[in-house]
Amino acid sequence: MKINKQTTWIVIAMILGVIVGYGCNVLSGSPAAAKDIAGYFAMVTDIFLRLIKMIIAPLIFTTLVAGMAGMGDARTVGRIGGKALGWFLMASLASLAIGLVFANLFQPGANVGVPLPDISATADLKTSSLNLKDFITHVFPRNIFEAMANNEILQILVFSVFFGLALGSLKDTKARALIEVIEGAVPVMLKVTDYVMRFAPLGVFAAVANVVTVQGLGILIVYGKFVGSFYTTLVVLWAVLVGAGFLVLGSNVFRLVKEVRQPMLVGFSTASSEAAYPRVMEKLEDFGVKERVIGFVLPLGYSFNLDGSMIYTAFAALFISQAYGLPLTIEQQIVMLLVLMVSSKGIAGVPRSALVVVAAVLPMFNLPEAGVLLIMGIDHFLDMGRTATNVLGNAIATTVVAKWENALDIPDEAEQRTRERLVAAE
Repeated sequence: MKINKQTTWIVIAMILGVIVGYGCNVLSGSPAAAKDIAGYFAMVTDIFLRLIKMIIAPLIFTTLVAGMAGMGDARTVGRIGGKALGWFLMASLASLAIGLVFANLFQPGANVGVPLPDISATADLKTSSLNLKDFITHVFPRNIFEAMANNEILQILVFSVFFGLALGSLKDTKARALIEVIEGAVPVMLKVTDYVMRFAPLGVFAAVANVVTVQGLGILIVYGKFVGSFYTTLVVLWAVLVGAGFLVLGSNVFRLVKEVRQPMLVGFSTASSEAAYPRVMEKLEDFGVKERVIGFVLPLGYSFNLDGSMIYTAFAALFISQAYGLPLTIEQQIVMLLVLMVSSKGIAGVPRSALVVVAAVLPMFNLPEAGVLLIMGIDHFLDMGRTATNVLGNAIATTVVAKWENALDIPDEAEQRTRERLVAAE
């Protein structure tokens, strides 16, 4: 299935998922029956996501090692990593600040209109997994096969950097044969990725139908103010990210957004950044970003550049504050921003990571952890938006770093049209 046609099929699958899910929700007769029906949709989604997880580790390893082997030395890696982390830091700060500003502007938690959970209730989220010491320790793998089995992106990245640099330093010896094998494995993995992504419309349909079958669409009406305010805030963040990209890439940033709209759709509909990862790599390469930069910066961004997740943590924390009538002063909100800035860097790989961050931060400001229960029911609908934002943010960040490294070769418009015609003709 060609990528341009697949985008259309994904949109159709999302619409059908809403229609079928709503029908199942209405006709099921009871929440238990709806949950049973949704289980079959969940099975299809789970199979698709398992296929995605199957290719993530070897895809990151082969592309990153092949790129590292060609970089030359550790100084190049450090320079690229420093530029990437600098961009991530500024994007994170902007995301959190925008979340705080618009949560104060829209006041989504005021008169929320639903019963508030008991202040002594707990959200049963493992906030103990979120601390700086454990995060730093967790970055370094004790077993690369264990890291690959668990799809620990940051651990795979660390090992791949060491392995790739070692190969690069030995490329004029017998290790050359191993480099050629790994470089040869890259197009194979990209082909496997293409096969897996052919199932994306089916996975998207099942993911949307599953959620709507269980939750229905009525919950969006109940939380309409919160959902509407959050998505409006996301649009503002998108504008800021694109504007920042424009300062470096010029008008080409708009072509980049057009290129990555399909992986953004995949991320939005499945609420899974992993599901979008293979297509983001492919689209960035088509855009002209060199493989060595994609292979290093993109997985790094998946751990440190979660713009959508960070804007959500700020927005959700203030929503809970407003819902319980426990306002925070400007000084407290600034401190919260700094706390979220640090704590959000440890969320990669933590289940329901954004909610875990919120639950961990609330007690620091005398806010009830029970407030997280208010948004758990609609978290998936919010996760869809923040995942699409994470995809956009990482695509722009990777391209910007490539531009700074002179590793960006954007085809002119005539060449791009020729490529599109060739793809359409195949």
